[in-house]
Amino acid sequence: MARVSRPEFPAPVLVTTTAELEAVTARLRREPFVTIDTEFVRERTYWPELCLVQLAGENDVVVIDTTAPGIDLSSLGGLLDDAGVIKVFHAARQDLEIFLHLFDRLPAALFDTQVAAMVAGYGDQVGYDNLVWSLLGVQIDKSHRFSDWSVRPLSAAQIGYAAADVTYLRQVYGQLLAQLEKEGRLDWVAAELDVLNNPATFRPDPLTLWEKMRPRTSNRRMLGVLRAIVAWREGEAQRINVPRQRLLKDESLMEIAATMPASIEALARVRGVSRGFAEGRSGQSLLETVAQALTIPDADLPRLPKGRAKDAQRPSPALVALLKVLLAACCETHRVAPKLVASSEDLDRFALDDAADIPAFQGWRNEVFGKLARELKAGRLVMGVEGGKVRLIHA
Repeated sequence: MARVSRPEFPAPVLVTTTAELEAVTARLRREPFVTIDTEFVRERTYWPELCLVQLAGENDVVVIDTTAPGIDLSSLGGLLDDAGVIKVFHAARQDLEIFLHLFDRLPAALFDTQVAAMVAGYGDQVGYDNLVWSLLGVQIDKSHRFSDWSVRPLSAAQIGYAAADVTYLRQVYGQLLAQLEKEGRLDWVAAELDVLNNPATFRPDPLTLWEKMRPRTSNRRMLGVLRAIVAWREGEAQRINVPRQRLLKDESLMEIAATMPASIEALARVRGVSRGFAEGRSGQSLLETVAQALTIPDADLPRLPKGRAKDAQRPSPALVALLKVLLAACCETHRVAPKLVASSEDLDRFALDDAADIPAFQGWRNEVFGKLARELKAGRLVMGVEGGKVRLIHA
């Protein structure tokens, strides 16, 4: 074990063997919570390449070298599975995706301090270093933010930097937890964490991914081809482990859906598609996918998602602007991040449809904003200014 000194916390320990890892995870499983972070590289691969896992308990701060020869991470999986130990992350989505891919399951008893900070009023998707500064008055040295974590050996400065992401997180968690308990908002956080506890969040249905490309056509045959080839790209990118945009860019997929190539020559004429790609295994597989999509019965072809059709009614910009002002005012009053309550798309949908099914009309969001939004749209609520703040007046 290599030790790196740090005055505020236990000295970080670099773990490089299975025995060391088993010993530290056994100790951490006796604690009420453990803070966790990861370092990885993903520029050249579809799947993140895990390089480090950082863990901190009351008496342990460890940086696990997951690339160390022969190291077995099974005991780390056991710690993540232990529902008696709360696993504290900040902005957990990428870390959770890594652990789901590594262990085929998500950690039990999850807490995300970024979500908690949004509920506690520290802004939309607040970064870890900004949150540490806001709560602890500590400025984190981010000089190693762009380190290549796959290169060995690691320097003492890199190990110290990695450890800081879990050491201060213990104090951040404690302060947020106390504040949320005092304000009775832990249930709000739990509702948000349900999304992170669902494997489907990280494994979306490939046949729905085409919708994110927001195609501007109502041609259902083209949409059917687009649906098929976007799903194909996802599977192919996973198979050969390259980023999906490096395999084929969205613009190329849109052109393929529009031209529906049936030959190597036609595929090679698509912008962004090389001759070598068109002639290779991936190109042949893509052509077969296009051909299969062309045989889908008309009745089974997709349509644009509701509200996305070319001739879809657009909401009144003035009404949407009023709703945004109301949202900002409500969130200022309740000290909660607006993005957590309603998105711009949610407001557009409600402006068009009183019965829109959006999260803002459910649970705590309805109490904070949803009820008032309905009153505003029905003409039973007006807004004014008093003392430099927006004032809500019930008609």
